[in-house]
Amino acid sequence: MTHHLTGEAGPEELASRLMDQGDLGADWLPAYRAVPREAFVPDVIWAAVSSGTGHPEGIDRAKDPAAWYRAVYADVSLTTQWDDGAHTGTFRGENPTCSSSQPSVVFSMLAALGIPADVPPDFTALEVGTGTGWNAALLSERLGSSRVVTVEYDEDNASSARTRLEAAGYSPVTVVGDGSRGWRPCAPYDRVLVTAGLREVPAELVRQTRPGGVLVLPYATEYGGEGIVRLTVRENGSASGPFLGDSAFMRLRQQRPDLPHTRTYLGGEWPGDGRRSETDLSPRAVTGVLPRFAIGLRTPGVSVFREPYEDGSFTLWLRDDEVTSWATVDQVPGEETFVVYQGGPRELWTEVRSAFDWWAGQGRPGHERFGLTLAPDGTPLAWLDSPEHPVRPGIS
Repeated sequence: MTHHLTGEAGPEELASRLMDQGDLGADWLPAYRAVPREAFVPDVIWAAVSSGTGHPEGIDRAKDPAAWYRAVYADVSLTTQWDDGAHTGTFRGENPTCSSSQPSVVFSMLAALGIPADVPPDFTALEVGTGTGWNAALLSERLGSSRVVTVEYDEDNASSARTRLEAAGYSPVTVVGDGSRGWRPCAPYDRVLVTAGLREVPAELVRQTRPGGVLVLPYATEYGGEGIVRLTVRENGSASGPFLGDSAFMRLRQQRPDLPHTRTYLGGEWPGDGRRSETDLSPRAVTGVLPRFAIGLRTPGVSVFREPYEDGSFTLWLRDDEVTSWATVDQVPGEETFVVYQGGPRELWTEVRSAFDWWAGQGRPGHERFGLTLAPDGTPLAWLDSPEHPVRPGIS
């Protein structure tokens, strides 16, 4: 199979692109040049692959070194593991579970950490999600290995990353364990970087960050939208800050959704005892990246997925995490109204419709207008434009 990744390939070409986009600044350019991405990428990779999309076959360095090199120096994510390591071979597995993140995302998140030009002697950083080790190497180059702690849950990924780090001359503290618990022996930290999607920001990570310190992490709603948020920790243990843009990280393993089959919700076959109605809002309108993010902030505990059919139609399924309520909406090409069924005490489609209408009524704001505040106990509260304008869940 021939893989096509267009454009000139090489570290300097990628650096120019990242700098032109504003993702790579002068402060991180020396680390970029000192830590080549190719030293932290395995021999078989899947370029720009998410579940169900992208090339079905991986790029094998031994068989096609030119394609492998082009992929490494393209601004794309590289899947490096499927199905928690259970999958082998060059064809993609069921679920991607480790990757080398897209370089523009890597350096925009590093820039968001706001590491000072003159790094104080006791300045430290914690990374949650070692992955291939590239981020840990970049942080080690910038701060010094002794100031960096990186935590990885997967033992095989941790071992491979440690080998790559040592080969490149770096020796950060490498921990195999649950990243949501941080690493208390080296706390507190001035900066915390999380490279796995979080539905809940672990309070322990905030507690292990110094007052005035910064956490940069991908925050995801149950509904599916995700964005990078930059939180600054306050003296009282709370943390607050703005979202910087959208993201699509693999979920932290301890926070992966584990909802039962739809039959459990229905108590039998669809539509069960669902209440029938119709809507003029297309299910497509509530499944885009940005609307999912905004809707998710107002509909806690609601998950969504699409059940596609060969004719191009699909059923949109909504389920709550308490396993009490469900809804379906049928998207039929060419139709202007869509059939809705809702079951259980929560009318989930009504909630989703209300959240969509609220977002549209606010001018369809992007990620950058939203922010997040965590109370000292970890309770989250999203806001629009400022903390004085909280995004309240519910129907309005």
